[in-house]
Amino acid sequence: MLEGARLLILEDDIILLMELESVLGDAGALAVVACATVAEALAAAEQESLDGAVLDWRLGGETAAPVARRLARLKIPFIFYTAQSGTADFREWPQSIVVSKPARPREIVAALRNVMPPAIAAIRSA
Repeated sequence: MLEGARLLILEDDIILLMELESVLGDAGALAVVACATVAEALAAAEQESLDGAVLDWRLGGETAAPVARRLARLKIPFIFYTAQSGTADFREWPQSIVVSKPARPREIVAALRNVMPPAIAAIRSA
């Protein structure tokens, strides 16, 4: 479903980060950039060629808002994968999908696929 995609993950829980890397890799992602902090994700958004992203909302004392804003400015689609789906305000990113933790791998992949352009693999192989 994500064949050839280059993806960013922002997640501060190392176990969830590794699980998401595995899920996205199993779904065909070509590359996964794993970030545990907002600073790492902001740098990756500028330096990497990305097709999409999965963002946790709450990262210690920070939120993913700066990363979401940067990705939106760069026109990189993303989803939120968070336990704060009922309390955070995501109205600034109406194009994004919010997936509540915990979710099945296929739900995460489907949500990400729904916000990404349909022909990532074709674009990457051209």
